[in-house]
Amino acid sequence: MNFLPNTHQLKRFFFILAFGCMFFEVFGWYAGIPSAVISNDAFFAQLNRPFYATRLAYVLYAALGLLLLLAFFRAWSYRFARERFRLEKIINERTEEMIREKDKTEELLSNVLPKDTAHELKMTGKATKKKYNMVTVLFSDIQGFTRIAEQMNPEVLIDELDRIFFHFDSVMEKYNIEKIKTIGDAYMCAGGIPEKNCTNPVDVVMAAMEMQRYITELQEKSEKLGQKFWDIRIGIHTGSVIAGVVGQKKLSYDIWGDTVNTASRMESSGEPGKVNISGSTYAFVKDFFICEYRGKMPVKYKGEIDMYFVKGIRPELAREADGGPNEKFLVQLQILRLNDLENEIARRFETATGIKLYFHTLKHTLQVYTQAELLGRAYGIVPKDMLILRTAALIHDIGMLEDYFRYPEAGCEMARDILSRYKYDPAQIESICGLIMSLHNNRPPAELLEQILHDAEYDYVGRVDFIALCLELYREELGYGKAGSFEEWKQQQIELLKTHRFYTDIAERLREVKKDKQLASLRELKWQE
Repeated sequence: MNFLPNTHQLKRFFFILAFGCMFFEVFGWYAGIPSAVISNDAFFAQLNRPFYATRLAYVLYAALGLLLLLAFFRAWSYRFARERFRLEKIINERTEEMIREKDKTEELLSNVLPKDTAHELKMTGKATKKKYNMVTVLFSDIQGFTRIAEQMNPEVLIDELDRIFFHFDSVMEKYNIEKIKTIGDAYMCAGGIPEKNCTNPVDVVMAAMEMQRYITELQEKSEKLGQKFWDIRIGIHTGSVIAGVVGQKKLSYDIWGDTVNTASRMESSGEPGKVNISGSTYAFVKDFFICEYRGKMPVKYKGEIDMYFVKGIRPELAREADGGPNEKFLVQLQILRLNDLENEIARRFETATGIKLYFHTLKHTLQVYTQAELLGRAYGIVPKDMLILRTAALIHDIGMLEDYFRYPEAGCEMARDILSRYKYDPAQIESICGLIMSLHNNRPPAELLEQILHDAEYDYVGRVDFIALCLELYREELGYGKAGSFEEWKQQQIELLKTHRFYTDIAERLREVKKDKQLASLRELKWQE
């Protein structure tokens, strides 16, 4: 027990007391006689805890502290998120700006260089030079430009020249011709590069006629105003060239070779308002255009070269209204373009990966393609329908490169993409797809084109290599899980062969081995791993 020191005060204040039960004892005595106690008293006091000192209050204090801590972290996170958002926004803006600049650079590069060459240059830092065996080069030159330049306001002169060249550029794009360069009033372009094609002589001559027609229209407008306008000479030659990029800092796509020099000579030896072509170009375009022979021209190291003036499209291939190409012209050009389609289909088969085709190979496709053309010619199929037939035969199995189990549908999907690039119109594409699907309908072919394609597809049934091809077919279907045991598969083939028939008389006459003999050979066939 602790006692406080004595005092003369009748009051005592306690400021710090422990909570709980307190015992107080009071003593009194006379002053000066400490030992004489005159009174004493004692009592108990209960001091309760205030709310702020209770357990609940401490829990609330802890919760409040956690809330404050959480609020601090939330505020810090929000500030961090705002800063991150600001930085990301800056990065995105810079990235978008870089992408826009990159797109502008690529667009500018693609305007200067061919697409494939520009891509190669971006990927490897350099572009390889390539040789092209069949390229048609065009040179055009404004007649008397030097004299005109001396008399005409330079700004007006450049504006007029730019307007003409801008139109020429649109013509080149229309006919898929590569513009090479312009030197003063000279305009140079070439067809058949950078993508090889068989129609470039016809395309370039068509472009030349359109260029000449545009200049003629400008002349007529100027004459109505009492003004004189320029005239133009055009020269064309077909041959081999070397194409590539020259320069280190200032890149330029150019072509070299005797073909370029000869085309330039064709232009300089021509006449204003006419298209002058060489004998080699004439050999490719004579079935499309009327050409007037104008003699020979000596060329260094090459002897004499024949020259022709292009007068226009042949009457049977031209529209009566304006002399432009009619439907027959376009079909004939598409048939010529089939050679390019053949090359693409062959390339797709040869470069395909992850497939195991032993029967439906490129060889089979070409056999069907050849047989369909043979039967079509034998039955006198008109060119318009012959184009549909040959194209369907060429691409009828291409779907196997994508999906073996639904290859007809996959083939039609691929055909819509491929054929549109070869200038087939939607109606032609749908006719081709319908012809392909007729091979897989559960009904006999009704139309002649369907019958011809069917007989071309199953031509192997009547050939001497039928048995060998059967083994390749089983090997292929076994690899794709489409065939089970060989005996079961063989029995299915026997039943199919029993019901098979050729729908055209000519296909039946072309059969090399009779059906009975093929059936006998098939029954004796054994499978060897």
